[in-house]
Amino acid sequence: MDEAALDAMIDTGTTILGIEMKPEWRAAVRMHLGISLSHAAVVLEAPLPDHLDPAPVFRA
Repeated sequence: MDEAALDAMIDTGTTILGIEMKPEWRAAVRMHLGISLSHAAVVLEAPLPDHLDPAPVFRA
């Protein structure tokens, strides 16, 4: 994902969440968002057989 797309995601997310984005933070946030998205892409590429069921959720 290019810097413009990452910046658009950052701008949208900070606006929706009401988070102040200082200009000096932008490069670090962009870098970490890019890393997180690349890790997510690796997970999404892992094939899962259709016969697998999700893990149970236990609530107290």
